[in-house]
Amino acid sequence: MNANDQVLDAESYYRASANPTEPFGRFDGEIRADVCIVGAGFTGLSAALELARANYTVIVLEAGSVAWGASGRNGGHVCTGYSPGMGKFEKQLGFDTAKKCFDVAEEAKDLLRERVEEYTIDCDLKWGYLLAAPKASQTKHLESYRDELARYGYSEISLLSKDELEGQLGSTIYHGATRDKGAGHLHPLNYALGLADAVRSEGGTVYENSRVTRIEPGAPALVQTERGKVLADHVVVACNAYINNLLPGPHSRVMPVGSYMIATQPLGENQARALIKGDEAVSDMGYVLDYFRLSADHRVLFGGRCSYSGIHPRDLASNMRPRLTRVFPQLKEAAIDYAWGGYIGITYNRLPNIGRAGQNVYYAQGYSGQGVVLTGIFGKLMAEAIRGQVERFDVFAKIRHAPFPGGPLRRPALAMGMLYYRLKDLLA
Repeated sequence: MNANDQVLDAESYYRASANPTEPFGRFDGEIRADVCIVGAGFTGLSAALELARANYTVIVLEAGSVAWGASGRNGGHVCTGYSPGMGKFEKQLGFDTAKKCFDVAEEAKDLLRERVEEYTIDCDLKWGYLLAAPKASQTKHLESYRDELARYGYSEISLLSKDELEGQLGSTIYHGATRDKGAGHLHPLNYALGLADAVRSEGGTVYENSRVTRIEPGAPALVQTERGKVLADHVVVACNAYINNLLPGPHSRVMPVGSYMIATQPLGENQARALIKGDEAVSDMGYVLDYFRLSADHRVLFGGRCSYSGIHPRDLASNMRPRLTRVFPQLKEAAIDYAWGGYIGITYNRLPNIGRAGQNVYYAQGYSGQGVVLTGIFGKLMAEAIRGQVERFDVFAKIRHAPFPGGPLRRPALAMGMLYYRLKDLLA
């Protein structure tokens, strides 16, 4: 982490409200395993849980603490489908295979629900999601979104007019919304900690503060850490935006994008429900979007203002407050108790990127803002492939992904491109 990134590592509301858990040790020495997983976020823990349940010996190596990256910092939104919609799947794969991809995303929500129930994970999982239109011209896109998902057999979405939406939100800036009964929100860090405890209960081993410095494919593969090494028949790389140069090919196809959040002081149940009557997650349709929800202790958790340049605001709370009060002007006097940020991983086409690096090294990354749900199923797909069930893995591995153009200048190039979309958000 460089000096500029340190501004992101302030204590988050999630860390402050994390469930207690038994500590995980630090790896040193040398060990042999069936599978070594690099990264203890949602993806890695999901793969680990599937494989441990199938009686594989599983080692998980995490550079920081469990869910130190995006899995423990994100908005906690449980979304439907994929970030860019289904059109890009159809263009590459045709409708029938695209339908299989959509069904996988729906299975991901079931998988999340089942794990919460089976392992009694206390993570405030709730259902209900509003996608709001900040411009009148966007209301037609709400209808298109509903109709597209209806083509894929999804019937949980209804339309809300501006008046109906204002009956649900304490805000007047939106022109309508979709309501999705099949999407929702949770406490992401507590969900990740619950997954890590589940891995441990099934016989897997999770190590924290055990940074991987090198991966050598082979039979077995070598995973080198700062204090030891693991020899494994299979390796899963689940680092997403934090992959750096562990795998150069996948690294070129994912871009770390800064995203930021704040948490207000506790507002009390009455004031909180006056802001979001149904306790649903909310996101808008901007290119640089705002997203928000209520916490279990009646705070507003508000996120947005992505950074594509790698340069972060020095004072996140002050920087984010105007976005909060634009939506909820009644919170202009509310204290900001927590402000934090982190990196999400996006791909050039905004579709998840899954594949192999060599015969026995697997990776998944680039969930492009919808990782709370998709990480779980992509971890499962890699576990299936390791067990010899490659059909579903191969469907996604066939999707074409371009590296980000510009080489060492790819960040400035992307930042300039996103400036255009920021300007579009400002236009009426």
